[in-house]
Amino acid sequence: MKQDNQFPQWEVFLQTKNGGPYEHQGTVHAADKKMALQNARDLYTRRNEGRSIWVVPTECIVASTKEMEEEFFDPAQDKIYRTPNFYKMPKGTKNL
Repeated sequence: MKQDNQFPQWEVFLQTKNGGPYEHQGTVHAADKKMALQNARDLYTRRNEGRSIWVVPTECIVASTKEMEEEFFDPAQDKIYRTPNFYKMPKGTKNL
């Protein structure tokens, strides 16, 4: 019987500039959230790339599946008001 002797896996998200989006960088293994942050910092910000780091236990990530595609995404196709093509820009508008 094989024993799993690794710490839990954490997903790492990095913000490279203040106010910017967080982007997935990869994963680290750590015993707790403090260790996960330290491991993420050591691995993904060696050249001062980051401003902020998020770490999330991999087991907490939930994603839609192929079977859910129709339920999640297809109903929007008949609602044209959800796309910007439905709206007309007023004349003279420069920034919205």
